[in-house]
Amino acid sequence: MSASTAPETAAKPTPLRAVPASSPLEGVMRQIGRAARAAARTLSVTPAAAKDEALHAMAAAIRADEAAILAANAADVEAARAAGQPASYLDRLALTPERVEAIAAAVESIAALPDPVGRVLATFERPNGLLIERVATPLGVIGVIFESRPNVTADAGALCLMSGNAAILRTGSDSIRGAGALAAAMRRGLKHAGLPEDAIQLVPSKDRAAVGMMLAGLDGNVDVIVPRGGKSLVARVQAEARVPVFAHLEGICHVYVHAAADLGMATAIVTNAKLRRTGICGAAETLLVDRSCAETHLAPLVTTLLDAGCAVRGDEATQAVDPRVTAAVEADWRTEYLDAIIAVRVVDGLDDAMRHIATYGSSHTESIVTDDAAAAERFLAQVDSAIVMHNASTQFADGGEFGFGAEIGIATGRMHARGPVGVEQLTSFKYRVRGTGQTRP
Repeated sequence: MSASTAPETAAKPTPLRAVPASSPLEGVMRQIGRAARAAARTLSVTPAAAKDEALHAMAAAIRADEAAILAANAADVEAARAAGQPASYLDRLALTPERVEAIAAAVESIAALPDPVGRVLATFERPNGLLIERVATPLGVIGVIFESRPNVTADAGALCLMSGNAAILRTGSDSIRGAGALAAAMRRGLKHAGLPEDAIQLVPSKDRAAVGMMLAGLDGNVDVIVPRGGKSLVARVQAEARVPVFAHLEGICHVYVHAAADLGMATAIVTNAKLRRTGICGAAETLLVDRSCAETHLAPLVTTLLDAGCAVRGDEATQAVDPRVTAAVEADWRTEYLDAIIAVRVVDGLDDAMRHIATYGSSHTESIVTDDAAAAERFLAQVDSAIVMHNASTQFADGGEFGFGAEIGIATGRMHARGPVGVEQLTSFKYRVRGTGQTRP
């Protein structure tokens, strides 16, 4: 899942008031919420084997429905093209046979993960003989609001199932046909395994009022909201949600080339972090170069980026190394470009680099490139972002790369889930207390 997130302490959900009580859409959404809650109760005690069976059946159904999924998605793409959406948007929206296979394979990979529900997180015995266990439990019903990536339908649905949660999915209007075809295949997989089909529901309306209803909690039937999309969507969710939110508003990620950085390694990491995929939240947006190595490292790093087609906006020291560098302004240090543009600044050592990150960063992902182990450990310990790296590209900020199978999003808040949100992060816990007749004096 682009700067700060939650789960934040939420006010008690209130009844839906986005539309009049007689609205047909409100009736549909209330029923979706009730059905999801009922399904969540079943999933909370569903054995791992049944969830695995359902996930494999989902993957098989997605493969079997490839032609229907591609046809539905083609209609989405054509409508988006007619609406004037840019090429980058169309690429995110479009499915191919290879992408459909990747979606099915991702669902299967989640079945290979250990069941997170029922894990005993801690056990202890009190002096009075009470035995206490902290045990992982599902969150309940998770609402996922996303935009133009139909694969989120499968990723979110599968992750929620594996973690024992029901999912209510609301896609953007541009991807509703393809997402609907994927959701139908996944619901068949649930039915095949004898699990409630309503464990995965796609909101069947393009009406934006449905989003407001989900944010209000569907009469207490939604436990967590996860937004996956652009800044405006995430900002709206964080501003209006009456339930906890897992999200990130921006991914302003930094790579800091320390004085003890190997130039070859730094060049490879910086180039990959910025240019492998510029439109993802883990793409580096700012490069910080230590003044102690600027004489040898700054020009090669900047030239490599420029020659690769990346625009560079730099401070005075950076502008001096190549006439193609344009002057950076204050806003550049706070900008998530999501494009082949990077801001570059020379900093006076590790402390200055960390101050810059604390001032301008979004608590997403930061990386230090250095052969100095002590400097790396200070960076890893003191930089307060969800993901902090040493000698690695920020583009590894991904649930699949972390071994989570997939992710439902990236969270940058400070409670419960931080970083990639996978199956373990989609659980909470409860305490089981066993006694032998103890009473409290």
